[in-house]
Amino acid sequence: MNPHSPASIEAINSKVMRRLLPFLLLMYVLAFLDRANIGFAQKALQHDTGLSNAAFAFGAGVFFAGYALFEVPSNLLLHRVGARLWMCRIMVTWGLVSASMCFAHTPTAFYTLRFLLGVAEAGFFPGVIYYLTHWFPQSARARAVGVFYFGAPLAFIFGSPLSGLLLDLHGVFGLVGWQWLFLIEGSMAAAVGVWAFWYLDNQPEDARWLDAAERSGLRAALNEDALSASAHGPKHIVAALLDRRVLLLSGIYLLIQMSVYGVIFYLPQQVAALLGTTVGLRVGLVAALPWLCALAVTWSVPRRADRTGAHRRWAVALLVLAGLGIGASGLSHSPLVGLVALCCAASGFIAAQPLFWTFPTRYLSGAAAAGGIALINSLGGLGGFIAPSLRTAAEHAFASTAAGLLVLGAASLLAAVLIGTLLRRERTPAAQPLSPLVHHTR
Repeated sequence: MNPHSPASIEAINSKVMRRLLPFLLLMYVLAFLDRANIGFAQKALQHDTGLSNAAFAFGAGVFFAGYALFEVPSNLLLHRVGARLWMCRIMVTWGLVSASMCFAHTPTAFYTLRFLLGVAEAGFFPGVIYYLTHWFPQSARARAVGVFYFGAPLAFIFGSPLSGLLLDLHGVFGLVGWQWLFLIEGSMAAAVGVWAFWYLDNQPEDARWLDAAERSGLRAALNEDALSASAHGPKHIVAALLDRRVLLLSGIYLLIQMSVYGVIFYLPQQVAALLGTTVGLRVGLVAALPWLCALAVTWSVPRRADRTGAHRRWAVALLVLAGLGIGASGLSHSPLVGLVALCCAASGFIAAQPLFWTFPTRYLSGAAAAGGIALINSLGGLGGFIAPSLRTAAEHAFASTAAGLLVLGAASLLAAVLIGTLLRRERTPAAQPLSPLVHHTR
């Protein structure tokens, strides 16, 4: 079979997915768990340390300040030294800092370690998105990123019961439950980071698990995509960081992340309130249900979008679903309706993100892609810093727990509007015909 034919490229894509994505998925599960397990620890941590709700919201969000400051430098270093070494460094350092959260007995220690956790993890997510552009052509990229995004729902499907179980270890060997939570989950990340150094390859030419024809066919498809991106997008790092389309994408991603983290940090407490109980194993099991739904939607929608090229339309639809689900989860007093609304919210904002990342990755290439993707994730990540405090402020201003969720739902709806309107006007001139290997976003 001709290794440059579409059928052969699909076979190569499948082989690369089987090799890389399970491991990258494991890394993302641990990353997401270490940044979101603060939601499970909230009540116990506040009880033991005396943290106020405002202090907790600031500490939860300050992670993203450290994350944002070091995103671009981290991704540029990954571009320079390769993913194998840099992903190992990121995971080992963030795992050690996360484990150190077991010593966060004062507000100052809590703020400091959350900030350092963001610094340590900076570059992981945009690094993986950039890394995937080295392995998957546009015809398979949404599917690949979609599988990678399984990490978020899987972190809650398996991590929610695990976190609940670790909290129930209260008193074992003299440690309270939230200390066990941080210590064990952080140590897991550091161990996988060491493994990453031996498992990952920087680029297809380094992959001994591909034969020569497969490496040649994959490189040809990737080079064709790079030529298309370089014809439309900025050529250099500085130009990418100042590019109007990149800044627009950054603003859209900020709104999406506001929706995501404004829900995630408080989801265990929201589920506990719906069930009329405290956070533990039971809440952990129920809190996994929205992520099971998100997993199914994230599996199916990016594949359909890749087949039809309708990434934009699907992204808009999913963000509308997320916005409505977030708002409804705050207004409902029925446990069943509230849980269904949370399922819609999680499915919408998780599945929309792999589609979102097809926009910058078809526009940017090379070092410009490393810098531009990092900037989008960096500025977008500030949504995680803004969301907890904004939600708390809205709840206080309107004396209603629903007010914060309505604000977060509105952020998701605004992101949908921007993708459907301004992003369409700003789109690159992609009307020129390309080979069947390249699918255009509609």
